[in-house]
Amino acid sequence: MRHIDVHQVADEARFNRFHGLVLFWCALIIIFDGYDLAVAGIALPSIMKEMGVDPTRAGFMVSSALFGMMFGAIFLGTIADRIGRRWAIAICIALFSVFTAAAGTTSDPVMFSATRFLAGLGIGGVMPNVVAQMTEYAPRRLRATLVTLMFSGYAVGGMLAALLGKGLIESYGWQSVFVAAVLPVALIPFILRSLPESMPFLLKTGRHEELKAIVARLEPSLRPTQADRFAMPEAARAGSAPVRDLFQEGRGFSTAMFWVAFFMCLFMVYALSSWLTKLMAGAGYSLGSALTFVLTLNFGAVIGAVGGGWLADRFHIKWVLCSMYVLAAVSITLLGTPLPTWALFVVVGLAGASTIGTQIVTYAYAGQFYPTAIRSTGIGVASGVGRSGAILAPIVIGSLVSMALPLQQNFVAIAIPAVIAAVAVAMIRHGRSASARQPAAEPVANTRAVAAGNNA
Repeated sequence: MRHIDVHQVADEARFNRFHGLVLFWCALIIIFDGYDLAVAGIALPSIMKEMGVDPTRAGFMVSSALFGMMFGAIFLGTIADRIGRRWAIAICIALFSVFTAAAGTTSDPVMFSATRFLAGLGIGGVMPNVVAQMTEYAPRRLRATLVTLMFSGYAVGGMLAALLGKGLIESYGWQSVFVAAVLPVALIPFILRSLPESMPFLLKTGRHEELKAIVARLEPSLRPTQADRFAMPEAARAGSAPVRDLFQEGRGFSTAMFWVAFFMCLFMVYALSSWLTKLMAGAGYSLGSALTFVLTLNFGAVIGAVGGGWLADRFHIKWVLCSMYVLAAVSITLLGTPLPTWALFVVVGLAGASTIGTQIVTYAYAGQFYPTAIRSTGIGVASGVGRSGAILAPIVIGSLVSMALPLQQNFVAIAIPAVIAAVAVAMIRHGRSASARQPAAEPVANTRAVAAGNNA
């Protein structure tokens, strides 16, 4: 009889079709998530015109989804402990797809806000579960690459929203880009059938036959028998870790700094996602050109996520992140200055790389910092706290827009949080608990992967 450590099997497995399947579904889900999140900012100028709302009220309308995301990240992000990760992901997809589409059928600001709040529950809840899924099954030596590739789907979803928005809004109205969001519901049965369940959940619920099948697919050379017994390290077992565990073993101050960084970064991300189209349109660019800036922003995000992850594998992620936050402060500030069109596109791309891309790497850092047993809790709570920054961003920037301030002052307001986030990340401490959880051969800097871990 053998005792098989399934955590070790996943860590040491060679990449195969099974890993490719997990990557495909997780990345596709993140693309849907990114589309549903970006679509409000894409359509914002048209919504404001048709519903007759001012910038301040429009900011509250956009924030309704982000408010839902805060609750979704905290509560739906941990529901997998009770019902399994596949069903948790399926519920979240149904929520954000159905209610985003429902928002496209409304003509009243209050109903629009209500449906977007419900959609936000799913958007926020799916992120921790999908990131945990990819992190669990990715081989250790490829974890950085796989998690970052998966997370880049968020920016791909934003680009998809911008591309569809350019054609659909002019031809069929802003409602069309919302209604199109219902399509992922049709894929839920395939996701339930194809996506593997979490191994800790299977172990906890005694579903050993399913676990054997997954282990055989993870590592085809390992053929479990009836006599074999499965186990996981104590620190890796599934369970709902209380929030107080985030403040134990010397993690308290660093946990607070992660919360500050998440808050500030998500403020920047959603300020740009919600208002870039409107600000550029107000600066004299056509709607088509303004949407092209959104496309460029998300393309830059992909480059920033992959490039930031690559750098984090080679240098200490703390200083990589600090540098990316400084770049965000500079590039966002430059958005408000007169530049040649080509230079403006470059700066928009850098802003995307250093905000959305940086947020992805910040998730990775949090996932590496916390032990496996409290990783989902650490990421979920940090994401939930960060959502308050996301909620405030559209409201604050909307209020500034309504004051008719110079364009540069709007962008300076978005850039200031980058400086605060850089300071917070620089103050994160790696004490006994941070180093103890990593194998000696794996440096703390090799982190972008361990959990780009769990949106925006």
